[in-house]
Amino acid sequence: MTEVAGGRLVDGYALVVFDLDGVIYLIDRPIPGAVEALGALRAEGRSVAFATNNASRRSSEVADLLTGMGVPADPAEVLTSAGAAAEVLRDRLPAGAAVLVVGAEALRAEIRAVGLTPVDRADAAPVAVVQGYGPQVGWVDLAEASVAIRAGATWVATNTDRTLPSGRGPLPGNGSLVAALRHALDRAPDVVVGKPEPALFATAARRAGTGRSLVVGDRLDTDIEGARRAGLDSLLVLTGVSDVPELLAAAEQRRPTHVAVDLAGLFDPAAVVRVPGAPQTGGWSATAVDGAVELRGAGRPLDALAALCAVAWAAGTGADVRPASPEAEQVLAGFGLAT
Repeated sequence: MTEVAGGRLVDGYALVVFDLDGVIYLIDRPIPGAVEALGALRAEGRSVAFATNNASRRSSEVADLLTGMGVPADPAEVLTSAGAAAEVLRDRLPAGAAVLVVGAEALRAEIRAVGLTPVDRADAAPVAVVQGYGPQVGWVDLAEASVAIRAGATWVATNTDRTLPSGRGPLPGNGSLVAALRHALDRAPDVVVGKPEPALFATAARRAGTGRSLVVGDRLDTDIEGARRAGLDSLLVLTGVSDVPELLAAAEQRRPTHVAVDLAGLFDPAAVVRVPGAPQTGGWSATAVDGAVELRGAGRPLDALAALCAVAWAAGTGADVRPASPEAEQVLAGFGLAT
């Protein structure tokens, strides 16, 4: 049985924590079905939170953006890596200390809000560098950060996402810019705040008290790994960055509890699956054959996915999958798996 036992997935949790980019919206456009899903949760009086690695907006700005899309949100429900990074530095530095900010104005505002002084040049003698995503970040910013870090400044990265989703596909994220600075300095940041570090999710989960929390995300390397590191269940939705080939090749620490095509999986037991399932389930049979996974049978595509995860994860075969029935060939093509 690969459906969620007992009915709707959402009924098993006191709090649902949503990633934003790739789950609720792409840049500034809501993903189909997201507004309706959040509206249904609000109508039922359910607790929600939003956790994002994107450091280019403050919590209040994110709440305004969501509300403008038809998803009413309060700033207190929004956890950003920019705000979390500012709190880390506030706890480590004396009041008023200079912090070189590489990123958007939102990150500067968060640094200012915790009583620190944002600067943009190394000759201001910053005691720390905080690096977050900003669409205008360029070579000059990285050069100033490099000088400051070599002079002894603590280096804090809001997150290390290699990419961020867009309507044109994945684009370079903060992690790509962190990688450039890391290569130049031949060292890693002293602190990484955002997902997959567990802090954002752990903070959100504390709001659920003794109830269980579910993390909903689109990235295995940040949302799902972060949820696992925080000890929380997770739902991977296929509306953003991670796809089925990546899922089948996922290392253990990046494997979700559930998978759904989109947020309908929160409410419809037929639109979500727990992974891994059994190798033979829902009319499908998955078998390891000559270093690949062979799929035969017919049935619900998500049941096929659960069976594929069972065999691929156990055998370490990744996304090398072969169809052994016409129905399997059709399902694999829909999953983006070459046949």
